[in-house]
Amino acid sequence: MELETPRLLLRPPRLADVPALFVFLGDAEAMRHTHVDRSLRQCRRRIAVHERRRRRDGCAPWAVIDKADGRTVGWGGLYEDPFDPGWGIEIGYSLHPDVWGQGYASELVAASLRIADDVLQLAEVRAFARPENTASCRVLAKFGFQEVRFVPEMERWLFQRRRGGA
Repeated sequence: MELETPRLLLRPPRLADVPALFVFLGDAEAMRHTHVDRSLRQCRRRIAVHERRRRRDGCAPWAVIDKADGRTVGWGGLYEDPFDPGWGIEIGYSLHPDVWGQGYASELVAASLRIADDVLQLAEVRAFARPENTASCRVLAKFGFQEVRFVPEMERWLFQRRRGGA
């Protein structure tokens, strides 16, 4: 499934996308609040594992393409984390630092929640954010996510949003 927002094309990633995704997914500073891929191979593996889950779960992170210039600027969406299972369907995103603060995370989250509510009809969606990642915490709050609890072993807040934002 591909989706379009006013500025973004959201589509399943392709192997050809891996080098562009690795530019930020492999950048320790850009990924300071989450997992950093240490190599192109590790990045390719993570994306391939998520794509296998798309077939099973009906969702996995999309490649986020800026429609204005065709550049890959992010990776994110709905998924059940195959590397840390048991939390249910989450929403997550990683964006190239060049587009931070431009509202792309909000566009991605809004599109993802429409899919969660209208297509997958999920009762709830979860998310994680480190306390110091105030930008992500604000985005989640904007879309009705509530803090559930701090998860010390992950050093992150667990957020939850019930269907329809309730």
